[in-house]
Amino acid sequence: MNELDVVGVRVEMPTNQPIVLLREVGGDRYLPIWIGPGEATAIAFAQQGMTPARPLTHDLFKDVLEAVGQELTAVRIMDLREGVFYAELVFASGVEVSARPSDAIALALRTGTPIYGSDGVLDDAGIAIPDEQEDEVEKFREFLDQISPEDFGTSSQ
Repeated sequence: MNELDVVGVRVEMPTNQPIVLLREVGGDRYLPIWIGPGEATAIAFAQQGMTPARPLTHDLFKDVLEAVGQELTAVRIMDLREGVFYAELVFASGVEVSARPSDAIALALRTGTPIYGSDGVLDDAGIAIPDEQEDEVEKFREFLDQISPEDFGTSSQ
């Protein structure tokens, strides 16, 4: 398992499909995962430290975990089959629950939980970006700093 950081969310053109981009900690691979607009908004809110007027589903899940005394200890992006990513939520009690990566990432950002990608997923879908291409990644980060969750065309109600 390799630890991953969330670089951010962007909209892929011309399809207008949101993507969350993860980066291998201590490595040079990036993992793009296509996600839905609702999850894109939830991830962007969490990254920007925004609190919606009404809790989103991921905020509710975080609150429920706190209320029942459960700690999320890891999010693992475990598999990629036929273009679909699969993740697991790992709890301190040892319980593991299957989840969509987008939901797992949104929850991990709210709880401060580390995100990991399996070697197989990174081997199959990871994109190596050498240091000399890091300026392109920096441009992507600048783009992320300029967008807001509202750019994804969803409401926060």
